[in-house]
Amino acid sequence: MKVKFHLPGLRYNFPLNMALVSMMKNEPDFFRPGVEIASFFGEFPTSLWNGGRISIADQCDAGFIQNVVKSINAVGIPIRYTYTNPLLDQDDLQDAYCNFCMKVADNGMNEVLVVSPILEEYIRAKYPGFKINSSTCKEIRNVDEVNAELEKDYQLVVLDYNFNNQFDLLQKIEKKDRCEILVNAICIPNCPRRGEHYRHMAEMERTALTNRKLPSDKQVPIEPWQCECLFKNTFYDAMKYPTYVSPDDIWEKYVPMGFVNFKLEGRNTNLFGLIDQYVYYLMKPERRDEGRLYLTLWLEGNKVINVSKPKRGTWP
Repeated sequence: MKVKFHLPGLRYNFPLNMALVSMMKNEPDFFRPGVEIASFFGEFPTSLWNGGRISIADQCDAGFIQNVVKSINAVGIPIRYTYTNPLLDQDDLQDAYCNFCMKVADNGMNEVLVVSPILEEYIRAKYPGFKINSSTCKEIRNVDEVNAELEKDYQLVVLDYNFNNQFDLLQKIEKKDRCEILVNAICIPNCPRRGEHYRHMAEMERTALTNRKLPSDKQVPIEPWQCECLFKNTFYDAMKYPTYVSPDDIWEKYVPMGFVNFKLEGRNTNLFGLIDQYVYYLMKPERRDEGRLYLTLWLEGNKVINVSKPKRGTWP
């Protein structure tokens, strides 16, 4: 059985993700049985429609966007836009940058995660070739509501992370093969401010785009998210939470139940932290250390990671 992973990043993680694809093809013995990359998700910063994570870098040029989409699709993997901004209005649907990104990927292979009914309706009408997925950002916490969401025209429904390891509730979900499990959520269980955090990031995304049109002395500062519930941003901390799902859990508990889609957070994760996550979840335990070295050396060899050498000195 295929065990499908949805992995983060379309810009900063792109070189690592392509290295991983190459490694899976050339060195399959490193990986757990059945591992498949089912999508790479994210956005091309800075996208007004983006949600879930703030992305306030400058915007990508057209050639880069086209190359990334073409390269990922060429190896048989869809890209999945995380267009989950919950605060969009009708005027926002005409955003030129987001529509360009959609047109570049409008080939019948790619996907979009949605929250906003306004945006979902627009995409279904204007870009019917995209597969639509229901985002965890909707915070659906009731099994009956999950089952109702699965009856709608979504390819996949990403479950709220608080369902993780609640096997009495997970068993009641009817179409498990169309659910996606977020295995390494860094939010504390039952975070009371998760929705507020999503809205804050949407507001800051809009502020960042507005700032691009203003002189530096007129720009509005980007406000960092202040939350008593947000601690360290590594999946090693997430392992302490009851919502954490281990690789052994995936293969020994979730897959036998019928769940086959799993999502790794990490769009804003440090590159070395992301390597650790990929190695931990996708590779056989006995090959992890060697696999980590393999990926790191590939990135160094391709000058994604630059290792400084001592400067030549002089002796009088």
